[in-house]
Amino acid sequence: MQTELKSRIASGAVLAAVALGATWAGGFAFQLLAVAISLLVYYEWSTVTKLAERDFQGNAFGWLSQAVIAALVLLDYMPLTLPVLVTCAAIAALWVGLRKTSWWLFGGIVYAGLTGISLAAIRGADYLGLVAMLFVFAVVWGTDIFAYFTGRALGGPKLAPAISPGKTWSGAIGGTMCGVLAGVAVFMAHFSLQDLRIPLIALVLSVASQVGDLFESFIKRRFGVKDSGRLIPGHGGVMDRVDGLIFACGAALLLVLGQLLLAGGREVPFGSVLLGL
Repeated sequence: MQTELKSRIASGAVLAAVALGATWAGGFAFQLLAVAISLLVYYEWSTVTKLAERDFQGNAFGWLSQAVIAALVLLDYMPLTLPVLVTCAAIAALWVGLRKTSWWLFGGIVYAGLTGISLAAIRGADYLGLVAMLFVFAVVWGTDIFAYFTGRALGGPKLAPAISPGKTWSGAIGGTMCGVLAGVAVFMAHFSLQDLRIPLIALVLSVASQVGDLFESFIKRRFGVKDSGRLIPGHGGVMDRVDGLIFACGAALLLVLGQLLLAGGREVPFGSVLLGL
């Protein structure tokens, strides 16, 4: 256990350094990171769910959809990414419905596609995007780290024993508290806290990240695999490492889109909307 923990900490530190470096650099460097994560997520999703075996042509379309979305992100055509994703998902749904194949194709296209889109949208190209991305990282990482250690230290009733037997309510609550505090700390390092909006957003993202963790655990249990891959020592695959981040970024994207719709669809920086600035 000690060896596994050391490996987990070491690989986690390297991954955090890469993520923070790309986040600080912004621009093409972060877009490349977002695209790499989304493509690796689709690879692991399609491998775990055996999409190539179930539906080779559908899986080829899945890869095509991810390639198109990745190109749009890298070329900085962000306004086109969501319409393209919706179109690809609709085509996949039609294909699955007509051919009676696997709905995991539809899920993979949406799951991986939103990963790259939401990451790139949050970071954006300005200072507020940098703070917003650091805010999300702080919430997700704070939740993940302290949920692990709090759960091991306190134990208690299981959170979802049928899906992930190792997770406890004490870990979930402890992780959420620390995730919110970490997010608020990042925000207050740059701006003054005026109301409860930021803690509430951090709470939503923290809960979303834990739901994302449980969702990936459900997929692995459904297909009888321990890890989504073997790329990261101590963590397994990329999906094992970013499952919570994917759901948190997706929740942030929905929050911002909702606010923009209420505001009449004005084109404003994503980071400023998420942070309420």
